[in-house]
Amino acid sequence: MWESESDSGVVGGGGREYGNGVLSSNKHAGVKTDGFELRGQSWFVATDIPSDLLVKIGDINFHLHKYPLLSRSGKMNRLIYESRDPDPTILILDDLPGGPEAFELASKFCYGVPVDLTATNISGLRCAAEYLEMTEDLEEGNLIFKTEAFLSYVVLSSWRDSILVLKSCEKLSPWAENLQIVRRCSESIAWKACSNPKGIKWAYTGKSPSPSTTGSNFASSSPKWKEPKDSGFYSSPSRNNNNNNQPVPPDWWFEDVSILRIDHFVRVITAIKVKGMRFELLGASITHYAGKWLPSLIKEGSPDEMSVSHGSSNSSGGSSGPDWRGGLHMVLSGKPNGHHHQQDSSSAPYLAGHGISPKDQRMIVESLISIIPPQKDSVTCTFLLRLLRAANMLKVAPALITELEKRVGMQFEQATLQDLLIPSYNSKGETTMYDVDLVQRLLEHFLVQEQTEGSSPSRMSSYADSGIPRANSISGGGGNGNQNAKMRVARLVDSYLTEVARDRNLPLTKFQVLAEALPESARSCDDGLYRAIDSYLKAHPTLSEHERKRLCRVMDCQKLSMDACMHAAQNERLPLRVVVQVLFSEQVKISNALANTSLKESTTLGEAMGTTYQPMIPNRKTLIDATPQSFQARRVGCG
Repeated sequence: MWESESDSGVVGGGGREYGNGVLSSNKHAGVKTDGFELRGQSWFVATDIPSDLLVKIGDINFHLHKYPLLSRSGKMNRLIYESRDPDPTILILDDLPGGPEAFELASKFCYGVPVDLTATNISGLRCAAEYLEMTEDLEEGNLIFKTEAFLSYVVLSSWRDSILVLKSCEKLSPWAENLQIVRRCSESIAWKACSNPKGIKWAYTGKSPSPSTTGSNFASSSPKWKEPKDSGFYSSPSRNNNNNNQPVPPDWWFEDVSILRIDHFVRVITAIKVKGMRFELLGASITHYAGKWLPSLIKEGSPDEMSVSHGSSNSSGGSSGPDWRGGLHMVLSGKPNGHHHQQDSSSAPYLAGHGISPKDQRMIVESLISIIPPQKDSVTCTFLLRLLRAANMLKVAPALITELEKRVGMQFEQATLQDLLIPSYNSKGETTMYDVDLVQRLLEHFLVQEQTEGSSPSRMSSYADSGIPRANSISGGGGNGNQNAKMRVARLVDSYLTEVARDRNLPLTKFQVLAEALPESARSCDDGLYRAIDSYLKAHPTLSEHERKRLCRVMDCQKLSMDACMHAAQNERLPLRVVVQVLFSEQVKISNALANTSLKESTTLGEAMGTTYQPMIPNRKTLIDATPQSFQARRVGCG
């Protein structure tokens, strides 16, 4: 079905043929010629008739004849008629889409010289034909008709050609957009990406071409499709011979679409989304694209690792490992900032992402944020946070940053400490090393999301179906799942506080607000919080007694483990009042442990003797009276 390549020439419908990609006009041009000759920066027609028309496009001059162009181009007809120059008439067409390359092909067509139509020149030639007004009114089978037929019947039936044409449209705005070339190619690519991949010669997809084939023959790295037969697909030789048990990975199309400029990539992804592609694959393709074009911003992991680490469950066959390279990106090169030169088969691969201006990087980040699927887990939290770091660095629009922060809040429990260590970029007069305010906002978005999910009607109905009382579901943070997420976030926040506490410029208020942002139920143990407090005290030895008490107020001494209590009891940086609370808490824990042991033993003994023994559990006054006099005096002194 999609076997055609750039040199395919048969056009379906109407019986018209292009002679294996060779295009020629039906009528004699009136000037016999053996072709065109290039001398320096000027093109000349190989004929004895002197030129009476000079066309200038940039630095290139075309010495032509009026009649062949007048008979086929409405614009040239009008310009020559309006010109008052003596022979030779001079026309300057610097605004012609496709530039001198497209005009050369259009001129050859007017002279009856055969023209090779390929995926790399068809879009420029189609736009040039529209610019020159080469319509059917002047001649049947004029250039507009023939280029349209080639686009519709040859290009759009080929995966490779559709991508190549869309890539070539980057330098043809707004002509390619107005002529619907971008839309048609985007939909063609989307349709093929969403189709059954069983017909792909997948051995040629996502594989790194050998040095001898790189840039010389795209067929070694491009997917091929076969015509359906008997409700199935023809099997390609590569699958029959070598890959019988290796299915085509669903992410086979990532590498090819990643060569596109961001606006065209957005068009393709939008079209794929409309056709019902799974949101996990859409997210993985966006991650792959970001790693390809922003390697210095989306760092700590290769683009392939990022795209597959997130979507590993979606990919089968293991073809998307760290060495997964190939596709059109290996043979079609172009500067990512949109200034492209004419590509040929000998072009060397260009590593996208290097040399992109900050303005273009910002446009890429903003576009990627806008097309991330809304579903949770469509991309990893790690990717979202790296994108957020890039967005802050590049001063992306505040509305998009806020939207991205909300997305991170949806998956905040999946974040790692390394993800959260985002430098402070946007601060005005801020001297802190890390953006603590950002993490505070992310935590707030997470809590709002948890509260919304916990009180949603669907969640409440699920609690009712499972027999969980509504009051317990709300007070418990929306069920065990929500509570577990909060506990993971609490451990993450404590680790983050421990790291940022070493910053001498971190204000006490910011530390305290972030530490107290989570509800008390989120922490079953405050050892992590104590570790963060101790780190802050070490980095800020000049804190007053009042400030140290205020800092330690965020910690619940009763939630410290025995090891933490032992360390705190000997910690000279803690206020004396906190040390007393720690020792008292430790004493209570020991007494309760002994009481529980006695209760178990007495219960066992009572059951054996037929009686019930109720041991007295010491209260706070009993425990205080039982403490040594030296400790009591110390406690009274600190009170």
